[in-house]
Amino acid sequence: MLDAHTRVPVAEYDACPVTGIVRRMGERWTLLVLALLARRPYRFNELHRAIEGISQRMLTRTLRGLEGDGLVERTVFPTVPPSVEYALSAEGADLMASLAPLTAWAVRRGGSSASM
Repeated sequence: MLDAHTRVPVAEYDACPVTGIVRRMGERWTLLVLALLARRPYRFNELHRAIEGISQRMLTRTLRGLEGDGLVERTVFPTVPPSVEYALSAEGADLMASLAPLTAWAVRRGGSSASM
């Protein structure tokens, strides 16, 4: 644990692998998209209908970011018109397994952040 007088250089903080994943998980739609994909693969429009309030643009940005991070895989099927399916990658499934204890902790607390 850092004491009150410890300073962490910004470059060191930004280079830390934990910083990147915490930033990604802190984005509004990321955890919801990952939670849905943990159940089964989805086509884009299925995901869009399943997530109330997300725009197509934001869903596209979220999926591209997760794909770029290696957490989601995108498969294009050669149909007319082409259909695209999104699924968790092995890394994404590993991440979701790692988040299970955090999820259980939050559920035990009743989802309240008031006492934090």
